Amino acid sequence: MTDTTTIVFLLFPGITQLDFTAPAQALSRMPGAVLAAAAARLDPIATDSGFAILPTHDFAGAPQADILCIPGGHGVTEALNDAATIDFIARQAAGAAWVTSVCTGAFLLGRAGLLAGKRATTHWGYTHLLPLVGARHENARVVEDGKVVTSGGVTSGLDFALTLIARLKGDAVAQAIQLAIEYDPAPPFAGGHPERAPEGVTVGLKAHVYDAAAARMEAALRA
Repeated sequence: MTDTTTIVFLLFPGITQLDFTAPAQALSRMPGAVLAAAAARLDPIATDSGFAILPTHDFAGAPQADILCIPGGHGVTEALNDAATIDFIARQAAGAAWVTSVCTGAFLLGRAGLLAGKRATTHWGYTHLLPLVGARHENARVVEDGKVVTSGGVTSGLDFALTLIARLKGDAVAQAIQLAIEYDPAPPFAGGHPERAPEGVTVGLKAHVYDAAAARMEAALRA
């Protein structure tokens, strides 16, 4: 009989849907995986993509996670100062074998005191803010430091999920899941990170989105 692994995802308004759904899709195929999606209430959670996700549990009823995953999104800035959310993360993390994040979810881990002295990563537009939660930035899509695993922006969630599956079930299982979901990226442009994107694209995107978004994040972290 296969042992079960309970994987709990935090949901909050303004979540980036792929931060949640990408690792959830891969992890759901891991043998013995049981997924839960917990939010403050059982109401539908508005994502950044124009549709909502329905939680499976509220905070009080959520099972104890073996793997806790905190997605990111622009809603992180509000969640940072929500005491119930931070308390839920801290309580779950205390009993979890693995504590993980995707994108700006790292700052919620940090607010709960889980990144102090840790190597970590997050979306490239916010990496300079990691010291505000006591973390040291490591330039990688997936960073492991003890039981804490952080990943970069959005699509990095798939990399994190496959990395963790390999740790728990072996490379062959992770490779089979990667094949099953046909994760064989061949993007039309080699520009998914500022180190490879044209400078003008990076400068324009920062000016249009991430300078202001990072400023809002910094203000929330310092609040």
